[in-house]
Amino acid sequence: MAGRLGIDFGTSNTVISLWDTSKRDSQTLQLADYSRTQESKDGSIYTIPSLIHYLEDGGCLLGEQVLRRNLLHSPRTFQWMKRYICRRTYMDRQIDGKQVTFYEAGERFLSEILRASSKYLAAQDEEIALTVPVESFEDYSNWLAKIVHKTELYRFRVLDEPSAAGLGYGTRLNLGDTYLVFDFGGGTLDIAIVRVDSSGAADGQFCNVMGKSGVDIGGTTIDGWLFNEVLRRNQLKESDDDIKAIGRLLLSECERVKEALSFNSRASLDVLNPMTGAMISTEFTQIEFEDLLDSNNAFAQIDRAIRRALKDAENNGLMEDNIDSVLMVGGSSLIPSVQKNLKRIFGNERVRLSRPLDAVARGASAFVAGVAFQDYIQHDYAIRYVNPKTEGYEYRSIVRRGTKYPTKGKIANLLIKASFDGQTKLGIPIFEIGGSTGISGEQRVEVYFDDSGAARIQTITDKEFSRKNFFWINEGNPTFLRAEPPGSKGEPRFNVEFSIDENRRLLITAIDVKNSNILLRDYPVVKLT
Repeated sequence: MAGRLGIDFGTSNTVISLWDTSKRDSQTLQLADYSRTQESKDGSIYTIPSLIHYLEDGGCLLGEQVLRRNLLHSPRTFQWMKRYICRRTYMDRQIDGKQVTFYEAGERFLSEILRASSKYLAAQDEEIALTVPVESFEDYSNWLAKIVHKTELYRFRVLDEPSAAGLGYGTRLNLGDTYLVFDFGGGTLDIAIVRVDSSGAADGQFCNVMGKSGVDIGGTTIDGWLFNEVLRRNQLKESDDDIKAIGRLLLSECERVKEALSFNSRASLDVLNPMTGAMISTEFTQIEFEDLLDSNNAFAQIDRAIRRALKDAENNGLMEDNIDSVLMVGGSSLIPSVQKNLKRIFGNERVRLSRPLDAVARGASAFVAGVAFQDYIQHDYAIRYVNPKTEGYEYRSIVRRGTKYPTKGKIANLLIKASFDGQTKLGIPIFEIGGSTGISGEQRVEVYFDDSGAARIQTITDKEFSRKNFFWINEGNPTFLRAEPPGSKGEPRFNVEFSIDENRRLLITAIDVKNSNILLRDYPVVKLT
């Protein structure tokens, strides 16, 4: 079977889609033993639970295999891998005397999925696209690329998830229409405003991304809120030894309750504590669940993310009234109060929910089939320097989020001075700045598993939050300007101009102020996202 392959590695589920050239449409792919079937009005959708279980003989079980053997709560099972990877949370777990990180577990999971796909599809002849959250960092894309190349599938492209979702719905949409894609999955909320436009693409369809935003909240975040509420109602503490022992089971039950409340007015939770013999029990109504979301600022964060995307679109000449439909994707989009919130903002007639589970994967396969985007830079980028007065790090912006590429001429200019006498190497540390800055007073928490496999809730400190939101993208080679003759302390030495090419590469032109020599001209430094 020939075509183009799109893979959406999700926090909770992974979906593989194949573009059928003859039908000019895509379909989800079923991988035997790994996939589960979910019915929709458009037919069967195949998803793979994003789970990997390490066997004692060195093998592994994936997806539905883990669930069928009732191994979800085993300390040898990894879940939510993508969430930890995107957050750059370097945690590990001991498996057979070896420390296994979530990066390694995710790499093995994806490698096995890619190999299984190649057996069914002769995927070495395919072009593959993997999707990346709009708020992700460059190291996540590099991590994906490393996995793909290890499996010798070299025709590989990356597409951000909101854009992919727009294409996934766009296979049945009209040219000229405008859509807000609301992607509320297990790990993040990503919003993109997409206009389907005819701009000379080979297949007659060309999508222009007009506005984007993202916020660090998802289904696993909500599971954590439910987890804390269950403990509060039962007068228990997350630090209790017996709670640590059943933390994974309790968290899984919280996820089940969340999903049940998407379709039922109430849902109960009953978990037996094997250490005490007591039953941990509670019941949630949809109204109580909505109050829990509200008390954790879920709706406020959603509203701010929507306003930010609308502001981006307005800056690109598109007003809110121009949006034809709101396309909800991701499992968390099924929550009734979330749907109600969007209907309140945009009106009932504009909110649509027909492909929440497979739109992203379908769009990725459409993308490698030739449907393209006019896009723009999704993050802010800055130069880090030391403030001589405070002796602390500060940042000077060189690329603003929303900058169109390729740029016409320079977008920033920087004068670099020598830091000490005799300096011959002058570096430019370039940082990518995340968009999930939060608001003052909000408590940031994440769910993680300790060495025993127990679920824990952890508050994220400001220092840790900063580490995860300011990423040094050229750390391996920050000193690429050479001063000949050597510079003197405080002497202005290089005038550096920045621009961006059609491949999103940051280019620099460096001129030696001392002798007017051009050291570098349109030299590619890093690739932007």
